[in-house]
Amino acid sequence: MDYIDHVTVARHASFDAFSAAIGSRRLVLFTTKSQQSLFDFQFMADDVLLFGKESAGVPVAVAEVCHARVCIPMRPQVRSMNLALSAAIALGEALRQTATLPN
Repeated sequence: MDYIDHVTVARHASFDAFSAAIGSRRLVLFTTKSQQSLFDFQFMADDVLLFGKESAGVPVAVAEVCHARVCIPMRPQVRSMNLALSAAIALGEALRQTATLPN
C-alpha cells in the first residue's frame, strides 16, 4: 500500500492500555445491538470509533465502558455488514458531521 507512510498505526497490549492511550476522549461503539442511528448521533471531532469482530462484536466488558453505542441502519432482513464497509460508512459520517473531511 503506497499510502501507509501517511498513517500512524498503534498497537496496544490490552484494552486497558488502549483506554489509557485515548485518555478522556469519547469511545463510540458501533454495534448491531444499538437502536441509536449514527445519522442521529452527534459526533465530536476527537471521538474514537470502535468496531468489534464481524463474528462476535466486542466483549461485554468493553461494550459497558463505551460512552455511546450506535448502529448503522439496515434492512430488517440483513443481519450485519462487512467490517470494512461499516468502518467506511461510520468514518465518512463522523467526518462529515464534524466538518473534518479532507479536501
